[in-house]
Amino acid sequence: MSRGATSYMGFVGVSTGGSSIRQVFPAWADALGLPTRTLVGHDVPLDSPPETYRAVVEAIRDDPQHWGALVTTHKMAVHAAARDLFDDCDELAETFGEISCIAKRGDRLVGSAKDPVTARLALEEIVEPDHFGRTGGAALVLGSGGAGTALSHQLGVRGDRPTEIICTALDQGPLDHARGIHERAGPPEGLVRYVRTAGAADVDALVGALPPGSLVVNATGMGKDRPGSPVSADVRFPERGVVWEFNYRGTLDLYHQALAQQAERQLHVEDGWRYFVHGWTQAVAEVFDVAMPAGAVDELGRIATRFR
Repeated sequence: MSRGATSYMGFVGVSTGGSSIRQVFPAWADALGLPTRTLVGHDVPLDSPPETYRAVVEAIRDDPQHWGALVTTHKMAVHAAARDLFDDCDELAETFGEISCIAKRGDRLVGSAKDPVTARLALEEIVEPDHFGRTGGAALVLGSGGAGTALSHQLGVRGDRPTEIICTALDQGPLDHARGIHERAGPPEGLVRYVRTAGAADVDALVGALPPGSLVVNATGMGKDRPGSPVSADVRFPERGVVWEFNYRGTLDLYHQALAQQAERQLHVEDGWRYFVHGWTQAVAEVFDVAMPAGAVDELGRIATRFR
């Protein structure tokens, strides 16, 4: 496949124009010597019909100037609607039922799942290796989409596991999907609890019952893709706990709620910036078939911070 000077990488999301990657990618391209500095967004509304996702994948596949793309919010929908359009998908894509990266190898279209890798890399930076064993903390993962399920899986297979992992969703379907993944390739039986939540009051109760040192993660998309927070203003985060907001842009309501309690509750509060860096560096490595050792990730992280 021949690509000219007008070639580009894609970004499939909900509102791609607001992402920092728009400014970051050209600088990364220069640092890595990539064949293009151009990033093109493919904005797709939430809960679009299957034919919309298929059309996006077909457009990427059939455009000789298109190197491939990172997929954010729609990764599970892309797998469900368009798996048959791919010549190959990696083991993680099949296990997790998601495609978060679209790449081309010659005339073949290749799908891969990067969330499990991204979740592990970011988790290792945010939570100390002995955190759960030392504190006796549990983990509450709000949201059982692709990112939330990948994180709950990684929490369950690490050596230092939480005392309990609680996965939530508004509907039963995502919980059943997460349970299936965990049963195939995840945490020990009985470690994970699956809870359908109707609103903030249900989530507040789950947060309030967590032991000290617990991890609370917002993987719902609320505060970026959807307005609001999964918890109410009355929530009380666990003492000496870790609160991780997966988003790094948007209103970040839960992140600010945690910051307001940081001193009183001795919280470690993180946003989604490092998750963003790891997710994009993994996708760039896959799309352009380049090595991405830890040192390169650190350097690209420093470059990205200039644009934050």
